[in-house]
Amino acid sequence: MSGAVPMIDDLLLELVSSARQRTRARLASTPVAGLAGDVQQRLGRASHEVELRGLLVGEDALDELDALQDKVVEGGEVDFTADITTALEIEKMVIVEAQFEEQGGRPNRFAYRIVLRESPPLPEPASLSPFGGLDGFGDLGFDTDLLGDIMDQAGALQDVMEMAGDVLAGLEALGGLASLDAGNPLEPMQREAGSMEGVGGGASDAGAALRELSGGGE
Repeated sequence: MSGAVPMIDDLLLELVSSARQRTRARLASTPVAGLAGDVQQRLGRASHEVELRGLLVGEDALDELDALQDKVVEGGEVDFTADITTALEIEKMVIVEAQFEEQGGRPNRFAYRIVLRESPPLPEPASLSPFGGLDGFGDLGFDTDLLGDIMDQAGALQDVMEMAGDVLAGLEALGGLASLDAGNPLEPMQREAGSMEGVGGGASDAGAALRELSGGGE
């Protein structure tokens, strides 16, 4: 192959005999009554794929074979550059398939077939705004910043309602006390005073009896 030498990370693949690139569209076929054929809804595309065939020869062939096999086993993302992918703007790829063949009678000579597949970065996580993510739709005809003020007012109103609920609960408790039959609040004190009078009268009678026994009473 002429042109730039294909590279996987820092490994030069100088004897690439063929490079094949494939891109497949993701389509959903939907039949429609009365329509000849199906409606094709595009759902994006699948990852780009590149198939390489070539040879590893020379004194460094065994080391290059080991390096390629290590990348296959690790399964990590690799940088790939080649003329056939120049217009595709591929950032990272992974090796999804690899075949190696050693040809008898030819030392330090290995044939290979490698299939690489595009591994795009994940998109940024979606962020939700108070307006349900409509910030990116441009001018909606009103100031969406007012929504924040409305939410603040709603929070303050909720606090007031909670305070009112506490006050109502206190009033209900007072109403329960008012419904009790309290009677005469002085009645217990009056009963205690009566019992004290009885004790005092008994003490006077006992004193008179003692005076009579001692002869002191007339």
